[in-house]
Amino acid sequence: MVLDTNCIVSALLFTKGSLAWLRDAWMRQRFIPLISRETASELIRVLNYPKFQLDKNEQEIILAEFLPYTEVVHIKIVPKNLPALRDPNDLIFLELAVYGNADALINGDAHLLAVKSQLGQINVLTVAEFAAWLEGRY
Repeated sequence: MVLDTNCIVSALLFTKGSLAWLRDAWMRQRFIPLISRETASELIRVLNYPKFQLDKNEQEIILAEFLPYTEVVHIKIVPKNLPALRDPNDLIFLELAVYGNADALINGDAHLLAVKSQLGQINVLTVAEFAAWLEGRY
């Protein structure tokens, strides 16, 4: 599974929020999130946002609740023929999903959800759709 940064940050920082269950699910190995160098860099960049007011030690603690549960994918060749996106920053998640043979890309952005029909075997799911999919497996 590929989780976009917003899903990861919400699960990690807002422990009483609607996405907190994701953290528990990856920690219980109900699914294994995929991560690449680019998506990890994006996560670290977002955790540095001033609005979160996290110092380096807090960021490391937060990352320790996610990174050990991931599978690192080394993208050696950028997949070709990916659909054009309104937000080019989301391309790293599509690349990871395709190169890592992910079952799904979990994302709440409408523009990514709009291209899901162009991705073949890669499902683009909302968090709610992912929750239902996950429940169906267990």
